[in-house]
Amino acid sequence: MTNILIAFFAYFIDRVFGEFRFIKHPVIMIGEIITFFEDRFYKNSIFRGLLLVLFVLSLVSFMSISICLYLGEMNYVLNIIISSSIASMFLAHRMLYDSVKEVLVSQNKKEVISMLVSRDVEQMSESDIYKASIETYAENLSDGVIAPLFYLTLFGLPGIIIYKAINTMDSMVGYRNEKYENYGKVAAKLDDIANYIPSRITAVIIMLILGQKKIFSFYKNGKQHDSPNAGHPITAMALGLDISLGGDTYYFGELKKKPYFGVARKEIVDADVKKALLIRNKVDAVVAISLLALILTLQAL
Repeated sequence: MTNILIAFFAYFIDRVFGEFRFIKHPVIMIGEIITFFEDRFYKNSIFRGLLLVLFVLSLVSFMSISICLYLGEMNYVLNIIISSSIASMFLAHRMLYDSVKEVLVSQNKKEVISMLVSRDVEQMSESDIYKASIETYAENLSDGVIAPLFYLTLFGLPGIIIYKAINTMDSMVGYRNEKYENYGKVAAKLDDIANYIPSRITAVIIMLILGQKKIFSFYKNGKQHDSPNAGHPITAMALGLDISLGGDTYYFGELKKKPYFGVARKEIVDADVKKALLIRNKVDAVVAISLLALILTLQAL
């Protein structure tokens, strides 16, 4: 019950206030821990990458469990308020929404989209930029919203913080390039495992919100993505918007062959991005109603 209450209020805080810009973001602190280890012990080997994961997760687990135990000694209401405020910093729906929306209104769309994706932006057409925006929103609904809530609800503050540590390691070292091919492998695999269930929950939510009757039809196309998870919410969004996402994309100067997700129009326009962003309120409603239903069910038991 406590975890669900914290999840509900954390989601509300993120919706209303977004990022707390007056303090250093805890994800930045996690990133500094990862960099600290890499600067001193980097070697492009799987074993050294395993040591990174063990080091980061041990430190983050100790800190998050200690915080949780300390807050548990407080008055219950105060515990909920502080825990919810901390948890909200690991949710990113408002920041994600605002960042993608900025692509639509910016005079320099390539600069804005470069902050959101790792692909090369110099050769992007306007359609490519809008496609990347929609893919970013769909994929990060899982990584930045549903997955953190999933682990917060199950395991409380330590759950959401440890999840974000895994996710941050993957975003920093989980690349298939010369530097990180081996060093980042354990972090990348762990992130795949952590996101397996949340990514599919996200895809189902998108399908339901966008009125798709065959709510699991995303799976066949979605599993063609290099990631075992990212393709599912992206495909769900493509099917719901009646467009095709994916396709060949340049990364670090090299063309990467990628399948298309969805079977409809490939030319993406600004109206498609706007339609994707319109699901925000419905996603928030689904989350809020689901958490309230869990609270009421537990109270009735």
